[in-house]
Amino acid sequence: MTKCYSIRLDSLISISDKCYLATAFDGSEALIPKSQVYGQDYDVRKSEAYWISAWILDKKPELQASLKKWTNFSKAGKNIGQIEFKHHIPKKVNKDVTYDGTLTR
Repeated sequence: MTKCYSIRLDSLISISDKCYLATAFDGSEALIPKSQVYGQDYDVRKSEAYWISAWILDKKPELQASLKKWTNFSKAGKNIGQIEFKHHIPKKVNKDVTYDGTLTR
C-alpha cells in the first residue's frame, strides 16, 4: 500500500516520459516522477488536485502542499481508502508480590 495525499496544483505538466513539473499556487515548483502520481482527485471542484505519494512529498519541501486529505493505493493503482495501522505498546506494570502465609497447607 502506498499512502498518497491530495495536492492542489496550479499545473502539472509532463516534461518527459518519466517526469512531471508540478507548480503550486505560490509559484513553487518541483519535479515529480510519473510513477508517484496516482491520478487526479475528482472530489476537488475549484481547482485541479492530484494524488501524489507521501514519501516523494517528504523529499520535495519546496512544493507547497496541504497534507489534510489522504488515502491509500494498492500496488495495482486502485484507491482502497484510509487504512491506518497503529501499534499499541502496553505499559509495564510494577506488581509487588506479597507472601500470604494463610494460603499454604
